[in-house]
Amino acid sequence: MKMDIITMDDLQQFKTEMLHEMKNILKTNSGTSNKSWLKSAEVRKMLNISPGTLQNLRINGNLPFRKVGGIMFYSREKIEKMMEGK
Repeated sequence: MKMDIITMDDLQQFKTEMLHEMKNILKTNSGTSNKSWLKSAEVRKMLNISPGTLQNLRINGNLPFRKVGGIMFYSREKIEKMMEGK
């Protein structure tokens, strides 16, 4: 039976590599979210608009939304269609 000895340096190297891989995963996933419903702040960031502009889009009916417990949610699909002009 073969036994390997793990040193503190080995553990430190493993930790460094693991953190580096996790950071890369978070970077690649942060820009491409798969959520189908977005909150107001996410929509404003996505469209690069102010809170007032988002409110005008809601009031004019250009951007449908759902209100759940005081929080407004917007369909990612509807936003993408609006951006495409459909």
